[in-house]
Amino acid sequence: MMHRRELLKKLALAAPAAWLPGVVAGLNWSPLAPAGERTASGNFRPTWESLAQYQTPDWFRDAKFGMWAHWGPQCQPEYGDWYAREMYMEGHDKYNFHVQKYGHPSKFGFKDVINEWKAEAWQPDELVGFYQKAGAKYFVALANHHDNFDLYNSTHQPWNATRLGPKKDLVGGWAKAAKKHGLRFGVSVHAAHTWSWLEPSRRADKAGPLAGVPYDGHMTAADGAGKWWQGYDPQALYAQNHPLSENSLDNGAIHKQWNWGNGAAVPSREYCEKFFNRTVELLDKYEPDLVYFDDTALPLWPVSDVGLRIAAHMYNANAKRHGGRNEAVINGKILDEQQRKCMVWDIERGQSNQIEPLPWQTCTCLGDWHYDRRIYDRHGYKSAKSVVHTLIDVVSKNGNLLLNVPVRGNGSIDEQERAVVEGIAAWMQANGESIYGTRPWKIFGEGPAQASAPGLSAQGFNEGKGKPFGPQDIRFVTKDKVLYATALGWPADGQLLIAALAAGSPHYPQRVGRVELLGSPGALHFEQTAQGLALTLPAQKPNELAYAFRIMPA
Repeated sequence: MMHRRELLKKLALAAPAAWLPGVVAGLNWSPLAPAGERTASGNFRPTWESLAQYQTPDWFRDAKFGMWAHWGPQCQPEYGDWYAREMYMEGHDKYNFHVQKYGHPSKFGFKDVINEWKAEAWQPDELVGFYQKAGAKYFVALANHHDNFDLYNSTHQPWNATRLGPKKDLVGGWAKAAKKHGLRFGVSVHAAHTWSWLEPSRRADKAGPLAGVPYDGHMTAADGAGKWWQGYDPQALYAQNHPLSENSLDNGAIHKQWNWGNGAAVPSREYCEKFFNRTVELLDKYEPDLVYFDDTALPLWPVSDVGLRIAAHMYNANAKRHGGRNEAVINGKILDEQQRKCMVWDIERGQSNQIEPLPWQTCTCLGDWHYDRRIYDRHGYKSAKSVVHTLIDVVSKNGNLLLNVPVRGNGSIDEQERAVVEGIAAWMQANGESIYGTRPWKIFGEGPAQASAPGLSAQGFNEGKGKPFGPQDIRFVTKDKVLYATALGWPADGQLLIAALAAGSPHYPQRVGRVELLGSPGALHFEQTAQGLALTLPAQKPNELAYAFRIMPA
């Protein structure tokens, strides 16, 4: 007779996804996924209740600034983000570009773009070293995008960069470079969404000479006979052997279906388990301390427990590598109050309007997430000033900034991007003490810009929508006994008033003893009055971006 415990194990492995978390949580065992990736045991279980014991590690809270290479085969055309989806949308800008550059998507699909991608100019050691000099304390590499192509040596996804395209272990190269330059290493994982995201690959033109001819999203391994991709099944990449989502022909419907509701086609168990195995292998093979999930909460939640299992595994495995101390960070989006206790909330292209009680992160980009040559041509990148202002504002509210520098298809970054990063580097070298290792003060700041700050939209998207920063906009952080006040502009008359530091202020009841401007020699003349701390600034500005004052008590 089978032991009850063994029976429960078998039931758990065969259980529907919605039932599985409760079963797993009630047993003291590590589930074995069908393809063999085993989860680490430890203090964390695959439930929200168990994950809520998570504590953000100090390394992340101290780091404040990370750089990201959001780079994969969709950068090869150099025509912007979501290329692998929008190239299949008849009449779309990317469709028109694709037809002109490569041919019709029934004959030259995204799988063929992968084959064109060689990453011949990629020098990870040089790039990561450049970012380290710019002040980054952690580096994140794209491990896969919604295009479902793994950028590492994956035994569960044959469509990966060691076999096809560059034929290089890209994540491995990035990880080695990050370790060499003393940066914490992270990966970003986006492939949970391929199931619905690549549905347009199953369409066909409605008009024109190839009307009705299906795009290549319908192809199978049998279609590869005699082709460059012979032996590879396109369905392992496109994942389209399933019913379409409701309103699949509506190109914007996916945004409402991002958390697998509102008529989204629900992924199969096989698809979910393959994602689990790919991701656990990634975490075990490259041992990142950070994983960024481009998902509402966790991947495939709430239709599967896969994300919960991956999170518990990452925390437990990381703790084992660090002597029982969990130093892992998981980023997720659109988190409720309970979920924010379980991981680090990420806001995409936006920021909070208050000091958050728990550490969080803003992710943004100099241009588009995937390289877009048009932005280069029109000199459209964010300026170093814009990036530094975002960093200062985010840090004052208990957050970090993760900045993507778009990488060209060949693996290089262009000279305009280099100039922006060099500008950030110059500011950080002089002012880094006002960023690294700091913590929020009693208030995050003062000035007119905070009153006009817009609210978040979905997972973020409020950057650049408020009033521009100026000299009266000041952000505060603290470290030990020092208060740092950073002005986001230089007053024309050389006089700066910090109202929050007025004599008798409840925020700063002690007397100010000394004020210094970072990057400028000596102490500043000041008066602490009932109106505020009045500073007389030097005739020479130390930089053109932002001005950090070191304020010490008497």
